Amino acid sequence: MTRLAVFDCDGTLVDSQANICVACERAFEGAGLIPPPRADIRRIVGLSLVEAMQVLLPEADEALHRSLATDYKNAFHAMRASGELADEPLFEGIAEVIETLADDGWLLGVATGKSDRGLAHILAAHGITERFVTLQTADRHPSKPDPAMLLAAIAEAGASVETTAMIGDTSFDMAMARAAGVRAVGVAWGYHDVHELSDAGADVVATKVPDLLHMVAPR
Repeated sequence: MTRLAVFDCDGTLVDSQANICVACERAFEGAGLIPPPRADIRRIVGLSLVEAMQVLLPEADEALHRSLATDYKNAFHAMRASGELADEPLFEGIAEVIETLADDGWLLGVATGKSDRGLAHILAAHGITERFVTLQTADRHPSKPDPAMLLAAIAEAGASVETTAMIGDTSFDMAMARAAGVRAVGVAWGYHDVHELSDAGADVVATKVPDLLHMVAPR
């Protein structure tokens, strides 16, 4: 039996909100717009960029949404090139959870709204790239909560929906898990509240990182 644990990245594995907020603010400012409050920016973490801009600026047209998404990418790349990026630390205990699950025979994956480049950078920075057998990003799939990237992870890993858990910090992750038919494991240290995770279909919500070790498998 192949067991697969698929993690979201931002807000689940790493705390990346500072860089996301700055890049978003610069994209809006570059377009001559007032940036949204950071609380609003944190709420769209996990969506693909165009969809995120649609939520932040619902009255704008598609052309502006796409332009802002491009400006966000450019701002992020410029921050990386100039050394301005703030640290994006793994949440305390995540490295140990990844190691323990892998040692226990779980296959591990990532399903994220980040780009291939962004995900590769963050995993390499923490030396954990080789722990994951499948990496699914917004570059190749529709935005969460569409289940496409999660189903692709299951197929690539040779797992099944019955033996897969999706671990994430947002309602988008939980809705994606429900749509794919896998176990939905929320985490309370990210960017959406616990009640939102539960309302979106979380089977369980971990309030501490080590809790994941006994929550990923159905009881």
